[in-house]
Amino acid sequence: MDGCSEAPTVMTEQGKADETDRFAKANGRLLGLTFGIQSAIFEQVVFANTEFMDRARTETHLLAEFISKMAGSHSVKDMSTVNRECCQHQIDFIRRDCDRLFKHGQKIIEATSELVCNQISAAPRASDEKSDRMALSKC
Repeated sequence: MDGCSEAPTVMTEQGKADETDRFAKANGRLLGLTFGIQSAIFEQVVFANTEFMDRARTETHLLAEFISKMAGSHSVKDMSTVNRECCQHQIDFIRRDCDRLFKHGQKIIEATSELVCNQISAAPRASDEKSDRMALSKC
């Protein structure tokens, strides 16, 4: 009788060790996800800062170009031409800016899906947990 009562105790200890191991792995995955998210947020802050400075620099350049061309025009027809050219430059700038932001959005989506996929692939499979539970229930 003593042999039978000791076996479930050993399996229970093994079950506790397995649960502790799963808990530690889950915490590790959560920590990895948290650091990944923190890294992605930091990259976005750096990107936003760079984009803001680049946009301010470009807008300042466009304004300086517009002022110099307006100062060089001597007739209404010249002013109209300068205005048309500057509007075209502004439209081209906005188009390039939108293209760049769209490509950046794609990179964000790819990075996010990669982060999530890495976390999902690191997670234990449901079938593994089922087989672990079945092994414990047989004891």
